[in-house]
Amino acid sequence: MTDIRTLGEFIVEKQSDFPHASGELSSLLGSIKLAAKIVNREINKAGLADITGAVGTENIQGEEQQKLDLYANDKFKAALEARDQVCGIASEEEDQAVSFNRQLNRDAKYVVLMDPLDGSSNIDVNVSVGTIFSIYRRISPVGSPATDADFLQPGHCQVAAGYVIYGSSTMLVYTTGNGVHGFTYDPSLGVFCLSHENMQIPVDGNIYSINEGNYVRFPLGVKKYIKFCQEYVPQDNRPYTSRYIGSLVADFHRNLLKGGIYLYPSTASYPNGKLRLLYECNPMALLIEQAGGRATDGQQRILDLVPTELHQRVPFFVGSTNMVNKVEAFLHEVDEQ
Repeated sequence: MTDIRTLGEFIVEKQSDFPHASGELSSLLGSIKLAAKIVNREINKAGLADITGAVGTENIQGEEQQKLDLYANDKFKAALEARDQVCGIASEEEDQAVSFNRQLNRDAKYVVLMDPLDGSSNIDVNVSVGTIFSIYRRISPVGSPATDADFLQPGHCQVAAGYVIYGSSTMLVYTTGNGVHGFTYDPSLGVFCLSHENMQIPVDGNIYSINEGNYVRFPLGVKKYIKFCQEYVPQDNRPYTSRYIGSLVADFHRNLLKGGIYLYPSTASYPNGKLRLLYECNPMALLIEQAGGRATDGQQRILDLVPTELHQRVPFFVGSTNMVNKVEAFLHEVDEQ
């Protein structure tokens, strides 16, 4: 029988990768791990308890909030506030950033940004959903309340990022800038066990993930790339396979393991794109770069974008390096015409 390494043991083992944290990262990820277990338990009750469906309110983006959106947001917020490593959070489900008021929290060094339940509208049809998180060192003075400036940092300033996918098994995947590691939840033991060490995305892939129902609204460069993916060119392993779940975490996770590209371009309805830079794109961009891939808005590296608002949206192209390079080339070619 092989040795089982838990998430907590692995973080301690890799503590030298994060020397300035002196044990704080272990505690902070422990908060995320605890909240993920609680949310996982509730998601697994879907269909048995009255936890699915909308609550009749909208978030700041004008999107209908689901019951489990608010449940997950409350659980992650409470778990992070309960420890003394986090001075505040920003969430897709909160209009404004939340500064924790206890002095222990004000003395903390980190802020957390999160999408508490990505793809929540899919829960009632049993499709995989997830939690996305991003961790930064605060830039406001320790001892004071967190400020918006703490959250509006470019993605390359992240000290850690990751996601939890609630699917056929529940996995937590994270990076601290020293590779990407995945842990599968063992419900019989109540622990996350190392199952995917040093995950690497293939440099090429044959899967493209995009909502082709919006094809007529896509930029010309994206339309040309889709046609490129669909061409019959056996020597180039084309046509590619179209796979789109509609849950970013699920689509990203599959492409990370198998190789592929996820595309969410600007459209007529969302001229700046639809995905949130701070809660979705930045953490996924850090993960994909650490796994050997690329993430861009079609013009610039995602991690170099300087945020101007908490709920900023951007176009998003993420995945295998050669595939992202190719769609970028199509976009540049159209711009130059």
